[in-house]
Amino acid sequence: MAQTTATRGGERREAEGGSTVASASHRSPAASRGVGWGQVFVRFLRHDKIGAAAFVVFGFFVFLALFGPLLTSTDKVTDLSQLYSQPSRDHILGTDYAGHDIFTQIVRGTRSVMVVGALAAAMSTVLAVTLGALSALVGGPLDSGVLLITDVVLTIPYIVFLGVLATFVKLDSPILLALIIAAVSWPTLLRAVRAQVLSLKEREYVEAARVLDLGTAHILFREVLPNMTSYIVINFVIAMTGAIYGQIILYFFGLVPLSGDNWGLMIQFAFTKGAIYFTNSLWYIMSPIVAICLLQLSLVLISRSLEEIFNPRLREG
Repeated sequence: MAQTTATRGGERREAEGGSTVASASHRSPAASRGVGWGQVFVRFLRHDKIGAAAFVVFGFFVFLALFGPLLTSTDKVTDLSQLYSQPSRDHILGTDYAGHDIFTQIVRGTRSVMVVGALAAAMSTVLAVTLGALSALVGGPLDSGVLLITDVVLTIPYIVFLGVLATFVKLDSPILLALIIAAVSWPTLLRAVRAQVLSLKEREYVEAARVLDLGTAHILFREVLPNMTSYIVINFVIAMTGAIYGQIILYFFGLVPLSGDNWGLMIQFAFTKGAIYFTNSLWYIMSPIVAICLLQLSLVLISRSLEEIFNPRLREG
């Protein structure tokens, strides 16, 4: 009798242990080890020195965008005796064609570059993800119409379209400038998202949601898109790099009101004021170019690091 009770107790413990193992097998690797994504992120950056450096550089630009205008003066005092002066204690990066401090312009121009880049990337990403996922889920005439519009936008030259829109619209607001850039930045991502959703819509949990008649909105925002979070985040970072280049081009060609502080505006003035013909103007020409390159390089390396963080197979490789 005691042996039978012990046997039943052992079977019960084995069953409980089996259910525990089964439930743990459905957890993510980080969750099963009691490690959050934040800890995975920190541990990864300890091994990926290049990725950590990229986050530091990007964080530095974010700091300049948030607090730079508060730490620098808005007054531009023209000093004809300091034209294209070399870096010194008073002027860290030297001065421009009118004796204005270059470092101040770099710091104050960071905010407009990053704000427009982030807004344009957010607009284009939201539009591409929503329309791409919805067209893949619904299909039929909606899918055909979205693909037709996408093909039309893809055939329009990027620079020409930006120039035409900027000609008819007065781009005196960062939101309008971001909207113009986002208007031509979404088609490629839309096609990629649509392809991803066409694969995900065949999964069991999506079919179950359809059988339960939970609605398209629930399937889209609760079942499909959460499984594409990493893909969306990485593409947002990539879209931000394209948006930064887009606004620099608009400023360089003079399609944006030439006021305020922006790195593209500095390059445009360097070109129109003939800085290339002065031997001491190298710091004025190269400072915004180097700033753009550093910001873009940090974003590219961040996208690579995020891909490795979200994809365990890449970390193992």
